[in-house]
Amino acid sequence: MKSGNVKWEFKCMKEVFVIADNIVSPLGNTTEENFAALCNGRSAVKKHQDTKKSDTPFFASLFDADSFEDGELTKFEQVLITSIKDAVSKTGIDLSSEKTALIISSTKGNISLLEENELTPELKERISLSSSAQKIAAHFNLQTRPVVISHACISGLVALITAKTLLQAGTYDNIIIAGADVPAKCILSGFQSYQAVSDELCKPFDKDRKGINLGEAAATVILSINKPGGDAIQLAGGAVSNDANHISGPSRTGQELFQAIDAALQESGIDKKEIGFISAHGTATLYNDDMESKAITLAGLQEVPLNSLKGFYGHTLGAAGLLEVVISIQSLKEGKIIPTKGFDKAGTAMPVNVCSNLTEKELKACLKTASGFGGCNAAVILRLN
Repeated sequence: MKSGNVKWEFKCMKEVFVIADNIVSPLGNTTEENFAALCNGRSAVKKHQDTKKSDTPFFASLFDADSFEDGELTKFEQVLITSIKDAVSKTGIDLSSEKTALIISSTKGNISLLEENELTPELKERISLSSSAQKIAAHFNLQTRPVVISHACISGLVALITAKTLLQAGTYDNIIIAGADVPAKCILSGFQSYQAVSDELCKPFDKDRKGINLGEAAATVILSINKPGGDAIQLAGGAVSNDANHISGPSRTGQELFQAIDAALQESGIDKKEIGFISAHGTATLYNDDMESKAITLAGLQEVPLNSLKGFYGHTLGAAGLLEVVISIQSLKEGKIIPTKGFDKAGTAMPVNVCSNLTEKELKACLKTASGFGGCNAAVILRLN
């Protein structure tokens, strides 16, 4: 099997299924609440004037100020625990089993603590992602050592692909994958320094797009080698690539994201004609959306309905891949493609089929893509089994 000059070979492996999921966001605390909000066109992105996060007004999707108040655990840790708790409650898995694992996906974790406290050895340990992962694992009485994935904005998809590999290797039977980020002032100012933040609701794939909105959320997906009853969602394929073009700028050609898409498709064994929709990264920045349009065209998927959820949630960083996978799972189950909020006029380097209205159709499989700083790209294939 070839993709350009790259040859991909896959052997028959154990099938991996989604047995539960959850989203905790400003739109709701369950997957069902979030999906209903999207179907009704509700966005959590709005204008904020919070000098703790920015010296100037900004658009973002944020929890209420008094949400997740606890002295011992940070907001980052609490939102993760809330999401994991709901997902776990839908399963009968043994959390104390050596065959159950936890993977945490995040880009920044507790970095906001640095803005309010003096850096001490104790604080240095407290802001480490491994420290948060261990606290969360202990909260659920998990006996296995948690894994942390922090790989820019593809963290959530990399966490899923990592979990799939561990399950297929027989290391575990069930893996909880949870991702979250809570944007701090240093994060927002970083994007502002790139002039990449929109001063209004973001417009993914639109001709007049100006940049991103940030958002905070947590999402959880529980994967298992045990197929659940009824309609099951299979994580059928996944791949990662890197274009090494620039520390913050994506590939100029889209070739490398295409390679990840192609490898994921080949691993899944699914014909690209079976892909019912694409859940794109769609940050609403000029270069990301152009690059994705080129990669999707190289993959021959330019006619497939495509959406971006950034106009509903903002860019939730380490949670984005997982959150958007959960919505994609629900779309497959309900036969509904969520529109791209903020999109009006086509304006990418290559024309793609951006979904602008809620669409109902029979769906069998979907493609989820993501890209991030440092030139990283990822793609996963979900199939209704």
